[in-house]
Amino acid sequence: MHRVQVTAISDVMMLGPQATRHLHVLRLQAGERVQVFDGQGAHAEAVVFDLHPDVGRATLHLQPDSVGTVRGAETPQPVTLAVALLKGDKLTDVVRAATELGAANIQLLITQHAEARDIGAQKLTRLRRIASEAARQSERSVTPDVLEPVKLSTYQWNGTLLVAHPGSATRITELLTWDAPLTLLSGPEGGLSDTEMQDLQARGAQAITLGPRILRAETAPIAMLGAIAATGV
Repeated sequence: MHRVQVTAISDVMMLGPQATRHLHVLRLQAGERVQVFDGQGAHAEAVVFDLHPDVGRATLHLQPDSVGTVRGAETPQPVTLAVALLKGDKLTDVVRAATELGAANIQLLITQHAEARDIGAQKLTRLRRIASEAARQSERSVTPDVLEPVKLSTYQWNGTLLVAHPGSATRITELLTWDAPLTLLSGPEGGLSDTEMQDLQARGAQAITLGPRILRAETAPIAMLGAIAATGV
């Protein structure tokens, strides 16, 4: 069954131009069923009531007794991926893969050696759209939010913070307890500065290794999430 994200699940749901275009691409017709999800964990079945080719609007009618919440598809505690700003389409690839691998949120960071110092509103909107599309394709009912960049020096996290750092010998699975929310932090090309790393550790962060090889800035965050996904949670 095809899936589409909605703002909220209700008896009658109006879809905007983007979601309507998706239904057109799938060549769906009025009367066909789809699965809808709200990005917060709720999902349901609905029927396409009308599909307008010109105004970019579709109407879905909720199927009775079909509303549910996601179970078993998310990690025991929410995982936030905190990643330094990267140039070009690198962040697009990171956001897409992070969504598929179960990140609950994606926090963009401004670091000392970051390839970029800011991100425009249009690109941030695009990254959020990428996350929504990846959640639909990977059959998640939760869509991670892509949060506006903050300076690493002022970043506040909840629970445990694990930082990818070449100088560490500790593996991620050695620290994975799931007794609190988890944040995984990855730096830019060239890594975090000594000062940044010392500050994070002084605030309670723990350094982890990603193996004996040096990974690119867009590969490291996916390696961390992949290590968690490989545990089967």
